[in-house]
Amino acid sequence: MRRIVLTYILLSIIGILGARAQRVLNPMDPNNNRDQFGNQVDPNTLPDNLEDSTNTEIQSLPPKLYMWHLSETLGNRTIMPADTASLNFQNTNLVEGMFGHYNYLGNLGSPRLSRIFFERRNDEPTIFMEPFSSFFVRPDEVKFTNSNVPYTNLTYYKAGSKVNGEERFKSYFSVNANKRLAFGFNIDYLYGRGYYANQATSHFNAGLFASYIGEKYQMQAVYNNFFMKMNENGGIADDQYITHPENMSEGKKQYESSNIPVRLEQTSNRNKDFYVYLTQRYRLGFNREVTQIEKKQTKGRRAANDSTSLAAQDTIVTEEFVPVTSFIHTIKVERSRHNFRSNNEPENYYPDYYIYKDHSNDSTTAFSVKNVFGIALLEGFNKYAKAGVTAYLSHKFSRYDLMNTDTLSDMRRIRYTEQEVFIGGELAKRQGRLLHYNVNGEVGLLDKAIGQFKVNANLDLNFRLWKDTVNFYARGYVSNTLPSFYMRHYHSNHYTWDNDNMDKEFRTRVEGELNIARWGTNLRAGMENIKNYTYFNQSAMPEQNGGNIQVLSATLAQNFRLGVFHLDNEVTWQKTSNATVLPLPQLSLYHNFYILAKLAKKVLTVQLGADIRYFTKYNAPAYAPATQQFHLQATNDQVEIGGYPIVNVYANLHLKRTRIFAMMYHVNAGMGSPNYFLVPHYPINPRLFKIGVSWNFYD
Repeated sequence: MRRIVLTYILLSIIGILGARAQRVLNPMDPNNNRDQFGNQVDPNTLPDNLEDSTNTEIQSLPPKLYMWHLSETLGNRTIMPADTASLNFQNTNLVEGMFGHYNYLGNLGSPRLSRIFFERRNDEPTIFMEPFSSFFVRPDEVKFTNSNVPYTNLTYYKAGSKVNGEERFKSYFSVNANKRLAFGFNIDYLYGRGYYANQATSHFNAGLFASYIGEKYQMQAVYNNFFMKMNENGGIADDQYITHPENMSEGKKQYESSNIPVRLEQTSNRNKDFYVYLTQRYRLGFNREVTQIEKKQTKGRRAANDSTSLAAQDTIVTEEFVPVTSFIHTIKVERSRHNFRSNNEPENYYPDYYIYKDHSNDSTTAFSVKNVFGIALLEGFNKYAKAGVTAYLSHKFSRYDLMNTDTLSDMRRIRYTEQEVFIGGELAKRQGRLLHYNVNGEVGLLDKAIGQFKVNANLDLNFRLWKDTVNFYARGYVSNTLPSFYMRHYHSNHYTWDNDNMDKEFRTRVEGELNIARWGTNLRAGMENIKNYTYFNQSAMPEQNGGNIQVLSATLAQNFRLGVFHLDNEVTWQKTSNATVLPLPQLSLYHNFYILAKLAKKVLTVQLGADIRYFTKYNAPAYAPATQQFHLQATNDQVEIGGYPIVNVYANLHLKRTRIFAMMYHVNAGMGSPNYFLVPHYPINPRLFKIGVSWNFYD
């Protein structure tokens, strides 16, 4: 805790000093809520009236800001709106996701796995970090900010009591030294005490970021450090404490969650990860003259007592820089460490042990350095350059330290090193309104990369349909990649494997999406074929399926509105050709009914409603504490998960720069047939009151 407090104080001092150095950018026209890049600016940050200054003293400029993400390989920027939306703010801290797509262990910050197959990510940086996607932020998920005034966001979530509740504090700060140079920091601290025994989580992330967006030179850099602690209880001892409490001792109709016995004690996992990411580019080009003609009104006298307004023109000639070629360099240095500790281990819980029978102290470390060098011919420097072309070369050095299989000792490590060299290219059209596309492909040239390749393609088409704008998206990829290192090698007290003969996974996917915003309609459908699918089997060990597995998926999101009444709906259908190896629920549903109104002269937005999450029964993946991985259920312990609705009731308020919510989570607990498991033997929290508040500061 002392380290957390000192880090926060240090970053806050840096932020305050940077705020004092903030320089003023050009004022924004209040009638055109866009910045110099043409991006929409949050209207809530504008003063009510800039014209009436009789009784009002304007202390500062109206704030304007924009944010962006980066593509990790080439550092391409994608502008995104500022995070000021108030709708459904109550769902932003749920581990199961905004629409309840994820299975997880029930406590805040615990590992999770999406039930929607097309939403699952790869194992970067390691298989041990991927289950923490609700907390861990990859470089392409970092938000960069450029603003004319210092921008700060403070967010606080709380649920339950000091005995078993959960809390999360998030701080984000960004300041500009000038219109090109910006820097900031973020802090994310999460503490879930847990409603079931031996379940507590404690995660901490502190990061720094900086950007320089000049005409010729551009740079973005990130440093993030993650420390995640999690106690493991192995699930409850018997599901009947939830499903049939009357069958257990004393014939109680309902058990306090903290009194339900669990399978593991004195067991925990630690994950530490830090990375430094830097992308920079230097652009060559030329200056060209741009002529702008502005009209102004003057009065001229043609005859006596005859005055007529005549239009005069001002011709303004300016110069603009037109980039033609970019030289690109991206580097990422990352270290990830996983540690599993367990004492007084119960018999028959783990499938086997290799050295120690009653305790474990497993650890492994991964370290990598990746460089990407590219050259790009940019889009739009003349009328014939309809698309941009990029060629690049990447090199990744990886080092893995595993425990010795004979002694499992930290003093006698086995070290693996791998080199990967890829050559790749990209063809992209990002300008214009009607059509955008990009195709990115790379092929391996050296060491483990030999024989591997990846090709990704994205297209979006925007056209008018009557008075509506219709967006059509098409996505697809083809890849032939080797399973990640930890799927091929891992040494520990309970799980040890060396799969040197694993084949490459061959995947093909096509997906289409149709969006009509005015109708509130979004339809997505896709298909994926996988050969040599790699997964964790019934013994929680990596295995490959030598055949082909197909997955079909379709999602319809349809929103309805009648006055202040709203009903948002999402229905996802999935079909897997091999439910034994790749189990998926056929249907996943989300429905949200609410009243949305503006009060107090339309400065207060109120959302009152209830939402429900539901998915059909299936043999959901189980969870292995020693590796923190989801795997197929053991053949002698098969249970179905699903068929149980989870209902939340909430009130959501937005007053200018402040968002507040209050929610009763799992309000239907104890009603009907209780089967509230998202992972076998891991029940979710009982009925729980949650609150949250988020402030934006522009000074």
